[in-house]
Amino acid sequence: MIKKESSNVSRKRRHVRVRNKISGTKECPRLNVFRSNNGIFVQVIDDEAQKTLVSSSSLELKIKNGGNIEGATLVGKDIAEKCKKAKITKVVFDRGGYLYHGRVKALAEAARENGLEF
Repeated sequence: MIKKESSNVSRKRRHVRVRNKISGTKECPRLNVFRSNNGIFVQVIDDEAQKTLVSSSSLELKIKNGGNIEGATLVGKDIAEKCKKAKITKVVFDRGGYLYHGRVKALAEAARENGLEF
């Protein structure tokens, strides 16, 4: 019998492969996305100093249903506004091993529309 590995194990493998190629600096930090069934979480990370500069999530914004595209759009808008306050304009997008589709795409497009460059 063939055992299929879980989709989360596959996602983590993809994420490691992507992380080998991208890294955040002070001038251009990494915008990391984590997606769960109930919410979406975003961090802007300086990998050289190993610090989270700005973060946002659907739980923090108290969105009733943060696990949908509308919630992801609101989180993307919020993270862009927080980055403006922290004087961060340019980031490297880290999709976290997820496909660039649905909630991840909505978050990225909302962040771009509100002033983040990536």
